[in-house]
Amino acid sequence: MNRRDNKSSLGVLLIFGLIIGAGAYVYKSSSFERNAPEIKINNNGHWNLKDPLEVSIDDASGIKSYKIKLKTANGEVDLNHEQFMTPSEKVSVKIKLPSNAQSMEDKTISIAVEALDGSKWNFFNGNWATAEFKLAIDKRKPLLNILGNSYKISKGGSALVVFKAVDENMKELYIEVGDKKFFAEPFYKEGYYISLIAWSILNQDFKANLVAKDYAGNTSLVYIPLYLQPKEYKVSNIKLDDRFLKGKIAELASEFEETQGVDDSIQQFKIINEKIREKNEKLIHSITSKVPDKMISDFSIVPMYPLRNGQVVAQYGDYRKYSYNGAEVSESYHMGLDLASNAMSEIIPKDKGEIVYADYNGLYGNMPIVSHGLGLYTIYGHCSSVNVTAGTFIDENTVIANTGKSGYAMGDHLHFGVLVQGIEVRPQEWMDAEWIKLNITDVIKSSKAMIEKI
Repeated sequence: MNRRDNKSSLGVLLIFGLIIGAGAYVYKSSSFERNAPEIKINNNGHWNLKDPLEVSIDDASGIKSYKIKLKTANGEVDLNHEQFMTPSEKVSVKIKLPSNAQSMEDKTISIAVEALDGSKWNFFNGNWATAEFKLAIDKRKPLLNILGNSYKISKGGSALVVFKAVDENMKELYIEVGDKKFFAEPFYKEGYYISLIAWSILNQDFKANLVAKDYAGNTSLVYIPLYLQPKEYKVSNIKLDDRFLKGKIAELASEFEETQGVDDSIQQFKIINEKIREKNEKLIHSITSKVPDKMISDFSIVPMYPLRNGQVVAQYGDYRKYSYNGAEVSESYHMGLDLASNAMSEIIPKDKGEIVYADYNGLYGNMPIVSHGLGLYTIYGHCSSVNVTAGTFIDENTVIANTGKSGYAMGDHLHFGVLVQGIEVRPQEWMDAEWIKLNITDVIKSSKAMIEKI
């Protein structure tokens, strides 16, 4: 082979290498990416024609242009279009209809989107993407109508409401009290609901609204007319002494992981009274926040006297401020009623229910929780023994446990708590036959009579 042939072969190899290199560059370069733009719309398939629709378009090489059209039975309407001098990696567009389109009678419409990216792929023409979103039109707000409710609610107390709520596209239905949502249970006939609500002792103000939202974004809101009865609760200033700190607190501190390695008695007390209490109450709130979703035709409850001849030794709602050597060190609320009788007395709920918890819970000691339905729960703390297990149902007058001093208790007693959807309420109301009749039984009876007439 002569020198000229060698040069020719090297030239061919060089050209071939350049072609391979150029191909590799095009294949790997972000400028030549081959993915079409991704088009999304923040919608679940329903639209009320009023709230803006947000269309988002994403592409690694940037969006060069887009068009958005409305398709109806009468044709197409351009809603938006844009072309960018410099491609934008992410485009977000809020779509509002022209005012004359609000009156359209179409049951369904479509939003069509076209987008072109800034890639040099396809011989520098870029990648096209098209998407079409079919939307059901729903311009009607959900129907809401209150049939009956308790006349009043006191701070720390409970109330009942029965109402009608109808929407074929219902998404959310709840009662809004501040930042708390109470959920209703289907009641008596389809389209009717019942719910207990509560005024937390931790909130100074109270206002309850029924709220219904459908998938199209329509919202109805109805105020629940309750007479508000403010109530003052006891404030207790408690002085801590070394005997208590070196005794009960040191004993408790040896139990909890959070206090291991902490030798200072005041720090031990603060951890127990604040962090561990918060942890224990979080468990209680989680368990007692659940509401059944099956339809019920009635809800009956009798006055709750869980401890025969029990004497009140500590009130619900007591705001306790703790000090040591004249300095305030911690605080807490007492969220139940403490009852005492003979040592290891039988604890007997007067209402049937399901045992949803029966275990040890820190400061509350051995603690059964009973669900009575409709988001109403009772808890029994500091028990010496528990005679039931979670998941079982109890009849009226079942002995579920015995009083004791497990957990954070100085003497044998029962901590009796009542909760409505995770909110602690005044047990005294649920121990009062007249209160139950006026606020629960009579409201249900009159509401059922109205439903029968409708």
